[in-house]
Amino acid sequence: MSTLIAAAFTAAAIFLGTNANAQNAGGDSQRKVRFGLGVEALAPVGDLHDFSGFGLGGTARLQYDIKSSISLTLTSGYYNFFAKDASVTLGGTTVTADAEDMGIVPVKAGIKAFFAPSWYFGAEAGAGFETKYGKNTKLILAPGIGYSGDSGWDIGLRYENFSGQGNSYGTVGLRLAYAFL
Repeated sequence: MSTLIAAAFTAAAIFLGTNANAQNAGGDSQRKVRFGLGVEALAPVGDLHDFSGFGLGGTARLQYDIKSSISLTLTSGYYNFFAKDASVTLGGTTVTADAEDMGIVPVKAGIKAFFAPSWYFGAEAGAGFETKYGKNTKLILAPGIGYSGDSGWDIGLRYENFSGQGNSYGTVGLRLAYAFL
């Protein structure tokens, strides 16, 4: 799995190096490919909320502008959902056990459709590789909305659903990112 991620990032680096700038019809230089790094604040919902009250992640995203109002994205990184301690009361005695955090490596492809200057609707689909608890792979579907300014900053809000192996859970995510290219 790590070989697949390394190969994807190598291909992306080659793509970035050869297609970093393009000329539009007016002759002005315009960025067609962007690379950004983001921090993710994640609020677990549904069954995941029973296990975790908060998640934190880091992601890298490649964005390719097809035209001024449509962009394709490739996003990967790591999410950590901090486990809640489990407490059980038996016969008047409360026993508390430390639970393990849950980690997920998301690999998603998506689209951004700009509906107003700097404002976009986004949708991503991909796979989430759980790093513990059977190391299952989940289908990820994630619609969202965001703002991407000319300064390189991007802020997005989305719902992310993880499903597979007979269960599903979700999170509401807030991503704050900066595009370097």
